[in-house]
Amino acid sequence: MPRAATLATLGVALLALPFVLYAGAFGLAGLATDLSGETRFYTTPLPTALIFAHMTTGAVATLLAPFQLIERIRTRRPRVHRTLGYVTLTAAAITGIAGLLYIALKGTIGGPLMSAGFALYGALLLIGAANTVYHALDKNRAAHRVWALRLTVLALGSFLYRLHYWVWYAATGGAGSTPDFTGPFDLFNFAGFYLPYLVILELVLRTERT
Repeated sequence: MPRAATLATLGVALLALPFVLYAGAFGLAGLATDLSGETRFYTTPLPTALIFAHMTTGAVATLLAPFQLIERIRTRRPRVHRTLGYVTLTAAAITGIAGLLYIALKGTIGGPLMSAGFALYGALLLIGAANTVYHALDKNRAAHRVWALRLTVLALGSFLYRLHYWVWYAATGGAGSTPDFTGPFDLFNFAGFYLPYLVILELVLRTERT
């Protein structure tokens, strides 16, 4: 990875750090203490455990995934790369499974469309994690790289979802967004936090191949 790309990767990781710290701390707090008076996510035991596990492992995946793309770590510290890779993949798998189970049990605040968008995200996260580890074990470096890039985009999804809202509210004051997540911007963001980025990545990969 060229130096500029490495710096860009580190920049994304740094930008996501406040979200990672908040989500990780909130997730651990929800698993360890009673937050019933503080958040709507604290309900019955199983959904509560699922959603806060989703937050905790999602924070881990968001933090580690970008570092797996840095060539210096991959080539000079392959053992570190593999160890962090397995941690990242495990975190992504737990994030996807816990999120899907939570949606199946409780749904989402935005209703069926939001549930569908988030369920597709969870399914893609699991597919990305499975293919990344499969091609790593199969020693297919080209396929492993492609799936690792896809997984990184997906691992950053939770951060990008919130980043979209931060930017949108700063720019428009929240136009097209409602408390029950039924506004036009909310509807776009149900899948807009990951699908456009995956499409862009696929276009870049197609350009590389041609």
